[in-house]
Amino acid sequence: MSVCTALVVGFVAAINLAVPKLAASSLHPTSSGLLWIVDAYVVIFACLVIPAGAAGDKFGRKGTLLTGLGVFAAGALVSAAAPNVAVMLAGRAVTGLGAACVLPNCVGVLLHATAPERRPHALAVWAAASGIGGVVGNVGGGAVLTGGSWHALFLAVALVAACCLVWAARSAPRSARHDRALDIPGTLLFVAAVVALLIGIIEGPEHGWGSAAVLGAFVCAALLGVCWALVELRVAHPVLDPRLLRDAALGSACLGMAVTFFGNFGLFYVNASLLQYGRGFSVLETGLGIVPLTVPLLLGTRYVPGLIRRFGVPATLSAAFALTGAGLFALSYSSGAGYPVYAAGLVVIGLGIMLAAPCLTARIASALPVERAGIAGGLQSATRELGSALGVAVVGTVLTAGFTRHLPAGLAGHTPAPRTVGEALALSPTDHTAVTSAFTQGADTALRAAALVVLVAGALVVAGLLRARGTAPAGQGPGPASPGRPAGP
Repeated sequence: MSVCTALVVGFVAAINLAVPKLAASSLHPTSSGLLWIVDAYVVIFACLVIPAGAAGDKFGRKGTLLTGLGVFAAGALVSAAAPNVAVMLAGRAVTGLGAACVLPNCVGVLLHATAPERRPHALAVWAAASGIGGVVGNVGGGAVLTGGSWHALFLAVALVAACCLVWAARSAPRSARHDRALDIPGTLLFVAAVVALLIGIIEGPEHGWGSAAVLGAFVCAALLGVCWALVELRVAHPVLDPRLLRDAALGSACLGMAVTFFGNFGLFYVNASLLQYGRGFSVLETGLGIVPLTVPLLLGTRYVPGLIRRFGVPATLSAAFALTGAGLFALSYSSGAGYPVYAAGLVVIGLGIMLAAPCLTARIASALPVERAGIAGGLQSATRELGSALGVAVVGTVLTAGFTRHLPAGLAGHTPAPRTVGEALALSPTDHTAVTSAFTQGADTALRAAALVVLVAGALVVAGLLRARGTAPAGQGPGPASPGRPAGP
């Protein structure tokens, strides 16, 4: 389950490394087309992950997981053979559908395959795998793209997915199906609301956050969200009961998951270009350059359940968000320092993710009875993807604004002003040093903005958990709750 998770999470990061090759390919994508080649996967993934978790609860988690892996591999093959952008986008959408079936049902299978007393440890390992997935995508994608074309990346992903399918078919146990009616109207409204929200987030940096298209998308998302809540309150078996979000502890945990991956994928977005433009790294060196982030996740995750039992969820998350914010701030001031200093900042961020991910995963998983494990997995996957999309959008917006502000006067006055290093160098190839310096300054500003968001939003998460603490039974830990009853913080 951890390998399957790392695969679908890592593919979000790996595709970013292929952007230069895709831009120069025979597909001839426009800038908007290139953006949607990257984001079509995320949009479909995020909006279907909760309905796919519900499907796993009804039809069987193992079967839904195996179907998802097959669809994921098929979508990757379609993308690998794409003769034009339209077929590429279709393949990316199919792959996103497969990923949506995989991720929540990994959690469902895992919860049913482990004894109750072992679930906190199993969830901690799974959470570490989801955190490591982005790094795996960077390293694996960098290695494949160094030796091959963008076609090779999609073919490699399809091969890994096929291997995961065979492994899961042999190893994953089956769990009982639950005869609950599928909530079709609620599902359609939920999907439409999330799609509208993600379109607004993704298009914000490109068209401006105050543009009619972006504001219209956010208004549609709000209206559809209200309609979804009204429908869900009237059906016997909602796909996701909005009353669950009244639980301050659950709401805080969902916000915490979004904040964790906001910082994580905001970093990934900046890191890939910062190491290449700022330090002159190759694609493979860039993929390897993020590896220090994984060291705490690999070595320290098994100790996190014990730390939570000893110090409690609020204290653990306070340390997690403080470390993540401090690490992002440290990276923003390490541009002129050697790589070891940069790597130390990555380790600090890794410590924050190491503490946050298992803690939040257990809290969300415990909010629903075990027979609804697919929905619990979908909820945490959806908040993770929304946080990742927001991280890329917000950090990308701040980065672009900082980059254009620090460009040499001749380029800054150009209409329209160049928004990327490539565009700036195409206009003025002799200003290479000044352009890369402008990018580095913009990236530093973006990292500081991400750090500030993590610290402020993290404080809100901890405050919400402290408020909810008084309603929890005394001595109740962060592990899975008894069926039908939310766990306390």
